[in-house]
Amino acid sequence: MMNLLWLVLCFSLLQPTLGQEEWTPLFNGKNMENWEHVGDGSFTVEDGLLKTQGGMGLLWYTPRKFENVKIKVVFKGSFHNNAGVFIRIPEKPTEPWMPVNRGYEVQIDDQADEYHRTGVLYSLTEAKATPAKPDQWNTMIITLDGNRTIVHVNGTLVTDFTEGDPVPEKVEDYEPDRGPRPESGYIGLQNHGEDDTIYFKEVSYKPLGK
Repeated sequence: MMNLLWLVLCFSLLQPTLGQEEWTPLFNGKNMENWEHVGDGSFTVEDGLLKTQGGMGLLWYTPRKFENVKIKVVFKGSFHNNAGVFIRIPEKPTEPWMPVNRGYEVQIDDQADEYHRTGVLYSLTEAKATPAKPDQWNTMIITLDGNRTIVHVNGTLVTDFTEGDPVPEKVEDYEPDRGPRPESGYIGLQNHGEDDTIYFKEVSYKPLGK
């Protein structure tokens, strides 16, 4: 009887971890292995962090495309700093504007209106909340579920968008072209400009359902 109780206790302790896949890091904290930069400006690695410098440019992950995954990005910047996480980029970038017009930018910036806030698809979706905190580490989880894109920032839902949902018309030249994006695509991090400094501590992923 005691052996049976011991087995039940051990199983109950292990059960919460069953089926939980670990996050796979894409940034190793040491260098930019498997990443390539296009456009102006650059990224550097300082004290285990990716740091944006100048711009506009894009640091993209070269080995593979992503679909049906969750992507975790841990970042920090001041209220006035601008960057973004690019997803669903259809082909390997050679310059920074193709990803703007043919992929999606998940915005990092809270200076403008609800269509240009941290966690939205830049100028396409309206923020459901504004949970990012300046000068603190923020965790962004981007879920790519078929043609649906869901973004949480610090555990709060900001975006839930499915291809075909209505979006505002394009107003400015620098806003992305409207139209569908692929289910599978490359990802990248934006360095926006001379006055924008964002730090990235973690970029990782795990498959959906894990």
